[in-house]
Amino acid sequence: MKRWTLLAAIALALGFAVLTGCSTLDERQRAWIFQPSDRSWSGGLAAAEGMDDVWIGFQAKASGEPATLHGLWLPSDRPGGPILLYLHGARFNVTGSAPRMRRMQELGFSVLGVDYRGFGKSTAALPSEESAYEDARAAWDWLARKYPDRPRYVFGHSLGGPIAINLATEVSDESGTIVEGTFTSIADVVSTSKWGWVPVSMLITQRFEAARKVGKIGSPLLVVHGGEDRLIAPDLGRKLFEAAAQPKLFMLVEGGSHHNTNSVGQAQYRQALAQLFSLK
Repeated sequence: MKRWTLLAAIALALGFAVLTGCSTLDERQRAWIFQPSDRSWSGGLAAAEGMDDVWIGFQAKASGEPATLHGLWLPSDRPGGPILLYLHGARFNVTGSAPRMRRMQELGFSVLGVDYRGFGKSTAALPSEESAYEDARAAWDWLARKYPDRPRYVFGHSLGGPIAINLATEVSDESGTIVEGTFTSIADVVSTSKWGWVPVSMLITQRFEAARKVGKIGSPLLVVHGGEDRLIAPDLGRKLFEAAAQPKLFMLVEGGSHHNTNSVGQAQYRQALAQLFSLK
């Protein structure tokens, strides 16, 4: 999620709120915050080679209509090993996250990455905060049915962080939660920018109030942030960590950006997983 794009969305939303009312304000924010697409990072297609396609069907609560999520499944070689639900950020589809999924597999996880509705091959729709929460829960329930006896973890990158945190507050069968390059709330992302003096908080409809929820997580929490993250300030990751209950661990990856922290910090990841989750 690019900060300038979010700020442009909020600024333009001021005008739309006056001209067309709250409905359009909400839709514009959803489009600009999620930026749903079938775009992929360079190298994503190559990294996704050999991964299995997964299709998850469920009944959407808001519309009452059937919905389908597309996912990529990357099993590990460890029988009975831990499973990770990977929740990606804005703008790019799950294939774009394939390199990061492979790095998590190298740490011992079997990984399921899913596209929210509106992304990739999942059901076409304009995503919202609530629909993304519902999609994450549908993917989690699918994993619970398929692998009921294996430890399962939640992972969220960037915008996927608040989605992962919300999921972890809704379920009681997660073994741990990991978030990387994420934030306390959308309003805080705006306030830490050069446009922070603009009073737009009350107009934000897609709030992603992760800091208000994180204390309700009932499993160990690992918060990871790159020291050179220029999109989401490391201070927001630290504040999210401070709002969480024990057991928890904050991992700052020096030299890590918003996009390469997972790679630069691979050794730190391994150490943190062993320390917090007793995974080796």
